[in-house]
Amino acid sequence: MRLRPYIPEKDFEVIRDWIMDPRTHALWCANRFDYPLDEKNLNEVLREIRSRNGDNPFVAVGEDGEAVGFFCCSINPETNEELLKFVIVDPAVRGHGIGKAMLRLAVDDAFGSHKADAVCLHVFAENTPAVRCYESAGFTEEKTDRNAFSYQDESWGRTHMIIRRPGSKCGG
Repeated sequence: MRLRPYIPEKDFEVIRDWIMDPRTHALWCANRFDYPLDEKNLNEVLREIRSRNGDNPFVAVGEDGEAVGFFCCSINPETNEELLKFVIVDPAVRGHGIGKAMLRLAVDDAFGSHKADAVCLHVFAENTPAVRCYESAGFTEEKTDRNAFSYQDESWGRTHMIIRRPGSKCGG
């Protein structure tokens, strides 16, 4: 597996099919993108967050060159932490270590190329499979904000998770 920049013309059609229902969509993106996933809307939001925060979208590709995962990342220059957003893996390969491998590549790149002190992400506490995946990749929970997001008649907590670069002086 390797990471490469997201190419809308090549990757959108694949990624679109990973979001199969409104709840999964909300768990993935907190409804930041339209549902069902629309290429124009996705690309507009990606352009907007790149302009505002410097986010860059990436895909993880398998040996065949097809996308198996997607995420965005940006670095906070004040804290020297990289933030991962919109992490998702093809449901056909979930449970086979693909998410963990993709996250490890992203973390290695953040610590290596970007010299980040830490990599963090937010996940809804109710998204238990994602939380387990992040933990298996080395992320630990820092805090959970209760009732951070409402979906239909549910109230979800938002968990902040982090992995620190070995030897880093950041955080606690």
